[in-house]
This record gives sequence, C-alpha cells and structure tokens, in this order.
Amino acid sequence: MNDDIPSIMNHVSIGTNRLDEAIEFYDAVLATVGASRQHEIPNVAVAYGKYFPEFWVQLPLDGKSASVANGSHFAFLATSRDVVDEFYRVALDAGATCAGEPGFRPQYGPGYYAAYVLDLDGHKIEANVIPGAD
Repeated sequence: MNDDIPSIMNHVSIGTNRLDEAIEFYDAVLATVGASRQHEIPNVAVAYGKYFPEFWVQLPLDGKSASVANGSHFAFLATSRDVVDEFYRVALDAGATCAGEPGFRPQYGPGYYAAYVLDLDGHKIEANVIPGAD
C-alpha cells in the first residue's frame, strides 16, 4: 500500500455534447485554479490537472448524448478566496450559469468559502478554499 498518494481519486470524467466549446470553457475556467491540459484525444476528450490528467471532458464513448447527473458536482481546490471569486467571474464570462455566488458556506465547516456554477452542459462545478488555507 502506498500512503504517499495524495488523493483517493485517479480521475473523473464528464460528458459533453459541445466538445469544442467545453474545451474553450474549461481552458479558461480551470486556469484560475492552476490546472491546464494534461492530455488530449483529438475530437474525443481533453484531460486537465496540475501534474496529471485528473478531470476529463469528453464525448460519451457510447455515441449517445451526454446527460447531467442530478445531485453530483465537481469541486476544484482554490488557493484563496480571490481565486474562488476569479473562478466564478471567468466561468460566468465563459457562458456558465450561477448556481451559488462566492461566499462562506458554514454548513460545510467554519471558513469554507466556495462558488458554484453550471457549465455549458449543465454540470455543477465548484471552486472552494479549504478552511485555514486562505
């Protein structure tokens, strides 16, 4: 067993029906949290991360339309409240819909600061600061 692995997740993938637009959206939005393209499969998928492909945006491999899972969302770590605010602003400028303005969320713990948006396909994404990190 390797206790040096920093996360329980290898990666997560979301489907899109608008790959080119989704790539443009995530290029801008994920740059705010320090992520960039880590891997690409032309006309199929792009993976983002800081050091390895953690978050994939792709066309569904079964050839059917992508759909959104109600109740799920994807949270990205931010280094400060200012980064959360920037994530939110850039996402809205890139075509996202507000799902929760930047602010404190005491229900998730003292100091939890986050913002939520729906991406171009309706997936809920979040940027948050871990309490005490800011």
